[in-house]
Amino acid sequence: MKIDTTLSPESLTGPLERFWELSGQKIDLIEKEYDSSQGSPVFTIDGKYSTRGWTEWTEGFVYGSAFLQFDATGDERYLELGKKRTVERMATHVSHIGVHDHGFNNLSCYGNWLRLLNEGKIEGPQAEKDFCELALKVSGAVQASRWTKTHDGGGYIYSFNGPHSLFVDTIRSCRIVMVAHAMGHVLMGEGDSPISLLGRALDHIKSTARYSVYYGEGRDKYDELGRTAHESVFNTNDGQYRCPNAQQGFSGFTTWTRGLAWAMVGFAEELEFLETLEGSEFESFGGKTAIKEMCLKAARATCDWFIENTPTDGVPYWDGGAPNLHRLGDWRERVSDPYNEWEPIDSTAAAIGAQGLIRLGQYLGTDTEDGARYWQAGLTSMRSLLAAPYLSEASDHQGLLLHSIYHEPNGWDNVPAGQKIACGESSQWGDYHIREVALGLQRMIKGEAPYTFYGCLNK
Repeated sequence: MKIDTTLSPESLTGPLERFWELSGQKIDLIEKEYDSSQGSPVFTIDGKYSTRGWTEWTEGFVYGSAFLQFDATGDERYLELGKKRTVERMATHVSHIGVHDHGFNNLSCYGNWLRLLNEGKIEGPQAEKDFCELALKVSGAVQASRWTKTHDGGGYIYSFNGPHSLFVDTIRSCRIVMVAHAMGHVLMGEGDSPISLLGRALDHIKSTARYSVYYGEGRDKYDELGRTAHESVFNTNDGQYRCPNAQQGFSGFTTWTRGLAWAMVGFAEELEFLETLEGSEFESFGGKTAIKEMCLKAARATCDWFIENTPTDGVPYWDGGAPNLHRLGDWRERVSDPYNEWEPIDSTAAAIGAQGLIRLGQYLGTDTEDGARYWQAGLTSMRSLLAAPYLSEASDHQGLLLHSIYHEPNGWDNVPAGQKIACGESSQWGDYHIREVALGLQRMIKGEAPYTFYGCLNK
C-alpha cells in the first residue's frame, strides 16, 4: 500500500461526520425492516440483511453498534435500543458453550454498556453495572472452559470445529477472558479447582503467536514473514501440532486477509492491556517482558504483511494467495477494485486491520519511525473506507461498509446481477468494526479517553 504521511484524525473530521449520519440511518433501517425471528443478521443480499453462517456470532455487533452510535452522537435513542435488545436477546450468548466468539458477541454489547457507565457518559443504578459485570464474568469463564491442551504444557480455546482446531480469529475473543480476569473472576473446574483466566488467555495468545503466525524463519516451504493460517490443526490425543488449514481462506498455505486482520488488532490491543497489569501477575507464565515481546513480534509481522500485500489505497483482496489474483496484474501497485472480474475485495479486513495498525502505531509511539508508519497506514486505510466505493450511501441498503466477504470458498456471498464476483454487500462484523475505528478516531479528535476493550473495567 502507499502510505499517506500527511493524514491525521483531524483531517478525517468531515468524512467522520458523514459516516455517523449514515451509520444511524442503517441502524434505524435494520431495526425497522429486519425480522429477528429469522436469527441474527449476518450478511446482506441485495442490500438486505439475512441470516447465514455456522453460528450466531454477529448479534452482539447489532446492539453494540447502537451503543457506539450513542457514544459518537449523543442520541439517546440508540442507547435505549442497545440496552433493550441486549437484555431481551443476548443471555443465551453469555452461556453458549459451543463457540469461540464470546469476545465478539458479548463484549460488543455488555462491554460497551458497562464502559459507558464507568466512563460517566451515562447514568444508571448499580444494578445495571452488576448486570453487565456478571454477564462478562460468566462469558469469559465459559469461553475459557473450551480448552485443548498442547504437548508443550500450553493450550488454546478451540473453535466450533472441535477440540483439534485453533482459529486465528480467537485472539480477539481472548479480550473477554482478560476482562473477566481483571474483574477478579476465576474459572472453577472439577473438585473446585481454580483455573486462572489470565493463564488461559496468555496460553491461547502464545499458541496463536506460535502456530497461526509465520515469521520467515523456515517453518515450512511457505513460511513468509507475517503470513497467517486461518486454522491450526492438532492431534488431540497427544496435543501435537499437525498442519495449517483454512476454512474461509483459499488454503492453509495462503493468507486469508480477514484472519490476518484479527491477528493484527488482537495482538496490538493485548499489548495495550498488558501494560495495565502488574508484572507480578506474570511470574507463573514466563514473565511480562517475554509475553510483551512475543505479542509485539506477532503484531509487527502481521501488520508488515498487510502493508506489503495490500493495494495502494489500503483495502485488501480476500486472500493474498487467491488463485486468480495474477489475472489482475500488478494489483499491489494499484488502488483496490471491488468490481473486477476475478477476485473479491474484503473491506472488512481493512476495517479490522486499520484498527490494528492504528493501535500498534500508538503503542510504539507516533513520534517514532516505526510507530508513525503503522499509524499513517491505518489512517490511509480508513480514509479509503470512509468514501466511495466503500461507504454505503444508498438509503435502501441496510449495510454500512460495502464489499464485505464472508465465505468465498463456500460461495455464500452474493454476486449481483451483471457482476462476475461477489461485491456490493455488507456484514455485521464489517459494520461494527468500522464503527469501532471511527469512534476511536473521533474520541482522539475530541480529546477524550482512548476507546479500548478494557474501558469497561471499573477504574
